This record gives sequence, structure tokens and C-alpha cells, in this order.
Amino acid sequence: MECRTEPAEKGSAAIQRPPLVRELLLVAGLFLVYKLGRQLVTGHTAEAFDNARRVWDLERLAHLPGEGGVQAAMLHSDTLVHGVNTYYATVHFPATAAFLIWLYLRRPGHYVWARRVLAAITAAALVVHLTFPLAPPRMLALTGLVDTGQEYGPTVYGASPETDSLSNQFAAMPSLHFGWALVVAVGLIAATRSRWRWLWLLHPLLTLLVIVGTANHYWLDAIVAAALLGIALAVVRLPHRAATTAGSTKELVGADHSGSEVLEAPQVLEAPQVLETSEVPDAPDAPELVGAGR
Repeated sequence: MECRTEPAEKGSAAIQRPPLVRELLLVAGLFLVYKLGRQLVTGHTAEAFDNARRVWDLERLAHLPGEGGVQAAMLHSDTLVHGVNTYYATVHFPATAAFLIWLYLRRPGHYVWARRVLAAITAAALVVHLTFPLAPPRMLALTGLVDTGQEYGPTVYGASPETDSLSNQFAAMPSLHFGWALVVAVGLIAATRSRWRWLWLLHPLLTLLVIVGTANHYWLDAIVAAALLGIALAVVRLPHRAATTAGSTKELVGADHSGSEVLEAPQVLEAPQVLETSEVPDAPDAPELVGAGR
């Protein structure tokens, strides 16, 4: 997909990149908190299934479309459902990492913003995971849905929540698969200027169909993730571009508490034009000196 960016900024403002080692440590720490925090709610099996029945009933009360319709369309082809499972298992983290790397190299101001937004919605999601454990629809018998990961592969989850030591399968709400995909799309739309940039919304749309069709999430899991992102966007200020006098654009961002700052480019003052005497309107003739040359 075309991502047209402005040429290297000459004579316009530039954002200093945060230190690379520190950023790697921050992102790695965020990932570890994400993985470890999900483990804190293991063992709440009965509560997770009670909440699942409540969410299912609430969706039917709200007349949301059944998750089974999306899955039924997938199950017509073994190749398709295998591809969808592969997307669920392999795209989530690499796509987000590639997004952050590109912003760090090309749009440092937007990178700082994206890192803060991702941290905010991840922290909020962990709070919801701790307070509202939720079994995914693939575990709830009354949904009639198939665990496509176990049936067709590949899967990122163990066969049983009790024996799964790598992930917490009762952390369905909100869906960070969808939340992070939405951050990627919003960030790329904000950071680029191509007329095709709105096509980045296909990423969260496809992710939504994948998480529902594989029966790993309810519709409400995505709705809650979108609501958390909306709150984060209201709190974390998005960098913007302002037009310069030369017609180019520059990236503006508030002072970064982590140490990055805005570097203002010096302005070049044009030398004043000197008008020839002939160009001055109604210029009086120079007075003739009496006796000059005598």
C-alpha cells in the first residue's frame, strides 16, 4: 500500500528521536507487563464462564449480529480458515512492531504519541482483564461455535486453559488484537499524506472479522477496545503538521516528558531589495550645485 511521505525536511522543524536503547527497553517492558499481567487472572474459571453468558445474552438483547455468521462463511473452505488462523497467530505483534519502527525512523513525534497510546490502552485492558475475566465464545457451548485453532490449526493457545502456561485464555475483553490494529491504522493515517492512506482501516476491519470468525472474541470485546482507544486519543495529544511559509509542512508536537524536544529551524531572512533611482516613482531631480565645476 502506498504511503507517501513528505521529502526530508530542509528548513523545517524536525523532532529529535528518543534514545534507541531506552525505547527498546520501554517497549520490551510493555510486552512483559502485557504477558505477565494476563497471568494474574488465571484460576477464575467459574467467574469467566458466568461473565461469558452475560456478554452473550447482552449481545442478543442489543440485537448484535451473531458471531456464527462470520464463522460459517469461513468454514466453507479449509484453506480459508487455516489462513485466518495463521493471520490471528502471526500478524498481531509483527505488524505493531513494524508500525513502531517505521514511526521511530520517519515520524519521531508520531512515534512518541503511538507508544503512549499503546501503553495507555494496554494498561486499561489489563485492568479490565483483572476485574472482568471472560471466557471466549469458542469455550461457551451455547454459542455453537467451533474452536477453529484447535480444529484446523495453527493455534496460539493450549488445549485447556488450566494447562496453558503461556497465555490467559480468560482475557477476552477487550480485544487487544483489535485495539492495537486500530492504533496502527489511526497512526498511519495521521502520519502520512497519501490519498490512499484511509485504506489502512482495512487492517482493523480484517482483524475484527478474524477475531470473531475464529471464536476468540465477541463483538463487544472489539467495541470495548475501540472505546478505550477513544479515551486514550482524548488524553494523549496527537502531533499535527502546520504549513510553513515556503509551502512545506513540519511536524509539531508538545515537549516530550521522556526527553525529546522540538528543534526549530532557523529562519532565513531575505535581503531587502534596493531600488534603482530610475525605479523610484516621482523621484525629485538632484539639485544642481551653483558654481560647480567652475
